[in-house]
Amino acid sequence: MRPPVPAARPWHRGVLRSFNERTLLDALRAAGTTSRAELARATGLSKPTVSTALASLERAGLVRRTGEVARGRGRGRAAVLYEADPRAGYVIGVDVGRRWLRVAAADLDGTVVGRRDAPNTARTADAMVRDAARLARAVAAAAGLDWQQVVHTVVGSPGVTDPGTHQVRYAVNLPGWGRSGLLERLRAELGTGLDVRNDANLAALGEYARGAGQGTRLFAYLWVGTGLGAGIVSDGKLLTGGRGAAGEIAYLPLFPLPEPAEAAPPAGEPADGTVPRGSLEDAVSAGAVVRLAHAMGMPADTTRTAKDVFAAARADDPTARRVVAREAVRLAHAVAALAAVLDPELVVLGGGVGRNGDLLLAPLREALRELTPLRPRVVSSSLGDDAVLLGAVAMAAEAARERVFDTRTHG
Repeated sequence: MRPPVPAARPWHRGVLRSFNERTLLDALRAAGTTSRAELARATGLSKPTVSTALASLERAGLVRRTGEVARGRGRGRAAVLYEADPRAGYVIGVDVGRRWLRVAAADLDGTVVGRRDAPNTARTADAMVRDAARLARAVAAAAGLDWQQVVHTVVGSPGVTDPGTHQVRYAVNLPGWGRSGLLERLRAELGTGLDVRNDANLAALGEYARGAGQGTRLFAYLWVGTGLGAGIVSDGKLLTGGRGAAGEIAYLPLFPLPEPAEAAPPAGEPADGTVPRGSLEDAVSAGAVVRLAHAMGMPADTTRTAKDVFAAARADDPTARRVVAREAVRLAHAVAALAAVLDPELVVLGGGVGRNGDLLLAPLREALRELTPLRPRVVSSSLGDDAVLLGAVAMAAEAARERVFDTRTHG
């Protein structure tokens, strides 16, 4: 995210030159490939100013010529076409999950040039840091990159990074991940700029950049898997809250809520078909789906995971279908809470549970109609397991573009 220009910054020709160059570079990224004349029209800068700034950006390796286009008979020589050079720097995106480490290398446009997924077998947070850094370097090398070309890394993980202490809080699914000094060790292992962000937030950014949230002014990504969380994107920017915990809806207290009689379990949960007290995460996460399935009589040896339950529902198992109906109603309460606070245009379901939109969306939407007049559109993620990784790449590319510009034009 671009920092605001300090109000007291003194004016001189260097400031104006930098402003003109940044304006042109932003215009080039928005246009793709264009000519000097088109850039002058788009930015309002004079043609001589455009020519001077383009020459400077070209020398800095931030802009490249891509060809020429004929002006037409009698209109002089062909116009040179330019574009922002995406190879001026590279970034790394990392998704640290309980079961998997996913790493991608990308250029400054966010185009992925290398990718690798590996099981997360680390037993300690220190080992996880080493494994993530080793995998990142391996991906860069396989893509033909010198590590010195990597400008910035963004890591997505469960939990919230405290901006004051730089520690990750609430990452209960990654034991030890919140230890003091862990992020400093990760930064030292990588040797690049580094941000560590909540995985649901990055998934939301990924959906905005490449997925179901494209073109949406305000939407929420509802992550439902081993945990529960939400990422919120407004006008292309993440809403993270005062301490980085916006969207941590897992901690919403859950009081007994009535559910459909036809979905009520025969045993194991309250006989009146209510959701027991606890947190919202306790009621809707993958573990909750499995517990509910067992309480409703599904065999424990064939329903060890939520994935097993949803597979049985697709095979038309009647008990599994009732489990899914209850899960959909519970998720509708989560969507209703988001709708009441944020009034989003769209809610995107993701995560291991949320990806089952073919089973969940219809009953969820029906329950939502009964719960609230505030009913956003609800769809499934279009990026699936890649949402966090692509969000990390998008954030890293934005940070790297700023850093590369500052380094090459002022360094």
